[in-house]
Amino acid sequence: MRKIVYYVATSLDGYISGKEGDISKFAIGGEMVEQYQYDLESFDSVIMGRNTYEFGYQYGLKPGQPAYPHMEHFIFSNALELEGAHEQVQVVPMNLDTIRELKSEIGSDIYLCGGGMFAGWLMENGMIDELKLKVNPIILGDGVRLFGDYEGSTKLKVISNKSYPDGFQLVTSKVINS
Repeated sequence: MRKIVYYVATSLDGYISGKEGDISKFAIGGEMVEQYQYDLESFDSVIMGRNTYEFGYQYGLKPGQPAYPHMEHFIFSNALELEGAHEQVQVVPMNLDTIRELKSEIGSDIYLCGGGMFAGWLMENGMIDELKLKVNPIILGDGVRLFGDYEGSTKLKVISNKSYPDGFQLVTSKVINS
């Protein structure tokens, strides 16, 4: 069974973006970012919510186009419509059966891209298997939380923690589902 891997940048206080989606304080270069770009090549599928997909528009992504050309895209939304979407981009309903089906298919692990609310929903339902947190040495104080409104308790087992000379860390943890 394929794993869902939430691979995301976070501040020390648990935000994946600042107010109004501001990501300007996060690293855009350096060894950790290079590792992230290298690691993305190992995924053949990406899942994200509507807000994360549409966030890409401000960086030149066109509606219906893949954000990651080598991956199949599954955009989870009950309202988004993409006319003439590329064959790699599918809008799918927000339901756990779709997640279970994707996990049961043959392929690489599944990249969970951004989306605090979507990630919170997945965590609440025991669907995230691994976290890869690109921990930036910043405190944002407000913005989009790592797991949105999720208030549950989840046990993790750290399987690796790499520190970089510029103060960044890449922390990989396995989710322990009881």
